[in-house]
Amino acid sequence: MDATKRRLVQAAIAWPAVLALPACRQEGAGPAEIAGTFFSPDEYRFVEAAAARLIPGEDNDPGALEAGVPLFIDLQLAGPYGRADRWYMEGPWADGTAQQGYQLRQTPAQLYRIAIAGIDGHCRHHFDGKAFAQLPIEDQDQILRDLEAGQIELQEIPAQAFFAVLWQNTQEGFLSDPMYGGNRGFAGWNLIGFPGPRYNYVEEITQYGKPYPLPPVGILGRDGTRLLAGA
Repeated sequence: MDATKRRLVQAAIAWPAVLALPACRQEGAGPAEIAGTFFSPDEYRFVEAAAARLIPGEDNDPGALEAGVPLFIDLQLAGPYGRADRWYMEGPWADGTAQQGYQLRQTPAQLYRIAIAGIDGHCRHHFDGKAFAQLPIEDQDQILRDLEAGQIELQEIPAQAFFAVLWQNTQEGFLSDPMYGGNRGFAGWNLIGFPGPRYNYVEEITQYGKPYPLPPVGILGRDGTRLLAGA
């Protein structure tokens, strides 16, 4: 998508930036081991390229790629979210409306796997054997627009449904607590001015109109690079 989509993140979010989180850990706890991940190398390259276009960035103005959003999505798909463990996934399977939310028979992990293979196949057919991640950014942007508009046919799944999930997961990774793998360096929170879940704001409550002076802090403290095992 075009570069203005990055700034639209601020207006697009109607839910809290912090996801539902487990209990806090002590500040001095060491780094956690990362569980096995989901994507193959080719799939990961697709997600990196797509996320980089959905929320573009650079070193001094980080976007989804710089914030580690592909890692966030990878870890989520390798866990309960990817398996839809807490979702009702039985039939009947009827075409739903956008207001009814996720209506596919595939789990999110299955959705990504089918969609990425289909999109790369589409790209190879139309761009001299090149996968999505190998295309110039102008062509990547057009592919993403076509997915959003439902103008690309994918086997088993509607393109618009996959784009909606990809865009949602990209936003979640950009704005979730860093312990889940995204929002590296608090890139998303710095962009929207969210100071994080500090334990105490008593001194600042009556400081009306004044900017909050302290930097963002996550559930695991100021070290936003550590991951919570099993996230």
